[in-house]
Amino acid sequence: MKRRNFIKKTAKGVALAGLGGFVTQSASGEIPSNVSNKAKFTLKYAPTLGMFNEHAGKDPIDNLKFIADQGFRAAYDLGLIGRPSAEQEKIANEANRLGLELGQFSLKTAGGVHFVLNDPESKLLIREKMLAGLEVQKRTGINKGLIVLGNCDPKLHSEYQTANVIENLRMCCDIVGPYGLELVMEPLNTFINHPGVFLTRTTQAKVICVAVNHPCCKMVNDLYHQQVTEGNLIANLEMCWDYIGSIHIGDNPGRNEPTTGEINFKTIFNFLHQRKYNEVISCEHGKSKPGKEGEMAIINAYREVDPA
Repeated sequence: MKRRNFIKKTAKGVALAGLGGFVTQSASGEIPSNVSNKAKFTLKYAPTLGMFNEHAGKDPIDNLKFIADQGFRAAYDLGLIGRPSAEQEKIANEANRLGLELGQFSLKTAGGVHFVLNDPESKLLIREKMLAGLEVQKRTGINKGLIVLGNCDPKLHSEYQTANVIENLRMCCDIVGPYGLELVMEPLNTFINHPGVFLTRTTQAKVICVAVNHPCCKMVNDLYHQQVTEGNLIANLEMCWDYIGSIHIGDNPGRNEPTTGEINFKTIFNFLHQRKYNEVISCEHGKSKPGKEGEMAIINAYREVDPA
């Protein structure tokens, strides 16, 4: 066997638990019951509560335990607002016990076009969602809510739509601002996943943040969406830095874990570490391989790109 192949195969099964290395796994992708990887990641990567169902099952509490046991420092559940109140509290309490920070939950309104409109029905829907978000904040202590501005209205000039978005966001900030709930709006790509959405670029999001002029109005930089839409990822992070309330990750193409596409996450995460970024980084992606093997590939990918 060639020396480099021998080294590669040997390294794959080596456990560096406690030293920030790769997680030991069997050929089937099982994690031995006596092995945990307590070495904490440098950055706050946050898997979803369904990312490791093959290993942890579907119970959110078991998922939190597994996430913490693999060295992650955060977790998130965009659909938290739709869970029963008692379950929300249970998740928050367990995350606190495990030392996990919970990232943002979704405040997405039902339907397609709301934020770009200036009519009573749209404003009522938006207001109701903000009030529901405050209830989740009260039960869980999570202080970030994700908002999606919805689709464009082809009957309105884009400038009028932008003006309506600004006014609607000011209304939202007036509602949630006194309670410290930060709203992070997410630009999405129209080429692959979300045709017809209004907010697509970091430049557009920054203009809106500046116009709203409220400390609770921030933006998401989803590196997957922005690689599809505009590229130039680090430069755009720098240009929007003061208004970035959340970062989402997924590689492109494929929207799977880091190292599976064209984005150099090692360089990006080193940049974030150098800038002392200490917010939750949402792992908003799938897995490149099925089953337990795919879940282990996710964990090991983050070990590979995490700053030392």
